[in-house]
Amino acid sequence: MDSPFIVPVVFFIMTGLTVILRGPLGQALAQRLRDGAGGDPTLRADVDALRGELDDVRHQLAESQERLDFAERLLARRTEAEQLPRGEG
Repeated sequence: MDSPFIVPVVFFIMTGLTVILRGPLGQALAQRLRDGAGGDPTLRADVDALRGELDDVRHQLAESQERLDFAERLLARRTEAEQLPRGEG
């Protein structure tokens, strides 16, 4: 690219960003930066409650998977025992 071409492009980009950020979008971003990451306290409480419920569901799922593995091992042992030839005696 030619250097004289880059200067107008950068100028127009910077002007466009300035216009956009000085409008409602820029004000919303500034407000969010001022408020910090905390946000709405009721929303934060809801998110924390949902995270707790999600942890409970994950724990229950892990227990169910362990039980399923146990049942599969029991069935596999029974199948192996049935497949073994019986001794004649």
